[in-house]
Amino acid sequence: MKMIEAIIQPSKLEAVKEALSEVEVVRLTISDVQGFGRQKGHTEVYRGHEYTVNLLRKVKLQIAVNDEFVDATVNAIIKAGRSGEEGKVGDGKIFVLPLEDCIRIRTGERGPEAI
Repeated sequence: MKMIEAIIQPSKLEAVKEALSEVEVVRLTISDVQGFGRQKGHTEVYRGHEYTVNLLRKVKLQIAVNDEFVDATVNAIIKAGRSGEEGKVGDGKIFVLPLEDCIRIRTGERGPEAI
């Protein structure tokens, strides 16, 4: 079992959800997050004053999958989350982490069956 965490552009969320459902990954958790990497933020003007926005809005997906779904899940996120053919700085990151256990609260099932 693996936990896949992906940080993507908010504008790509619907496309990523559609791509995931096409590969039969339908369970995910979505969080609004803020951060920056190579983009380093940007400047904006508000009421005549310029200010720097250091933290950019992103969306974080958390998806627990069985091992046989890892590649399909990662490829779906890459395909739908990338800007254009080559992608752009700020498209996001995907982290694949080992998942020690999963427990379904309702039934008490554990491991891959609980996912």
